[in-house]
Amino acid sequence: MKVGIISDTHDNMAKIKDMVSILNSRGVDFMLHAGDFIAPFSLGPFKDLKCGWAGVFGNNDGERKGLLKKSEGRIKNPPYFMKLSSKTIILMHELKSLDADVLICGHTHQPEISRNGDKLIINPGEVCGWLTGKSSLAILGIESLRAEIIYF
Repeated sequence: MKVGIISDTHDNMAKIKDMVSILNSRGVDFMLHAGDFIAPFSLGPFKDLKCGWAGVFGNNDGERKGLLKKSEGRIKNPPYFMKLSSKTIILMHELKSLDADVLICGHTHQPEISRNGDKLIINPGEVCGWLTGKSSLAILGIESLRAEIIYF
């Protein structure tokens, strides 16, 4: 199972559309968003994803009711615990040390894949590209627990 991991879209519609295209072309089976969508209109391109998705609220997501409605309940309060292919995943915006196979966070806008013991930690960076000037996402092979950062 391939999981697309994104964060910090911050209303950059052109980059959000690029991200959807990349994830579709890479054949991801599910997408996770680690927060900071910003406005409900920014979810429009998500309808073109060829997979399901879930997300969590970030510290800049002020229009939570609108985001919740537009996402049809897919956006949760962090930390959000889930199982994918028998792996425990925790999705959050700001990194906290919690017990899981995979910890996914955003917030810093800096892409990073690291390990802390047997935990895989993934920050996909920022889709928006506003802070670093580089748009990025991650793709995780859930069975192998191997991930890569993709810049676009």
